[in-house]
Amino acid sequence: MYNTVKILHSYWAYLVLLILVLATLNALIKTIGNKEYEAKDFRISLFTLIVTHIHLLLGIILFFAADYFSLISEMGMGDVMKNSTLRSNIVEHPLTMIVAVALITIGYSKHKKKLTSKNKLKTIAIFYTIALILVLAKIPWNVWFN
Repeated sequence: MYNTVKILHSYWAYLVLLILVLATLNALIKTIGNKEYEAKDFRISLFTLIVTHIHLLLGIILFFAADYFSLISEMGMGDVMKNSTLRSNIVEHPLTMIVAVALITIGYSKHKKKLTSKNKLKTIAIFYTIALILVLAKIPWNVWFN
C-alpha cells in the first residue's frame, strides 16, 4: 500500500503544480489587466481547490502509511529534528503543504463572497500566489529529479 500511495502522491503532485500555476497566473494576469471575472475563472479556481485537496488526502495517507510515529518514538523528536531529511519529510513538508491548501481553500471561499470581478480575481491572486510560493519552497526537488 505504501508504494502505491507514494507513486500516486508523486505523480499527482505534477497535476497540482500545473493547475496551481495556471490558476495563479490566470488570476494575476486578469487582475493586472482589469479583466472581467468569467465562468472559466470559477472553474479553474474550483479545479485547483479539488486537485489540491485530493493531493492533501494522498499525503495524509502516505504520512500514516510511512509509520513516522514509530520512527519518532524510536529516535526521539530531537534526533528527527537534527536530521534534515527526516525533518523535511515529517515536519516541514507536511506542515507547509497543509498551510498552502488552507490558503487555497480560504482564497476560494473568500472570492465567492466578493461582488465585483476585480475583488474576486484579486482575492484568488493573493491567496493562490502565496500558496504557490509555499508549494514551490517545499517540493522535494531532489526526489523529483532523481
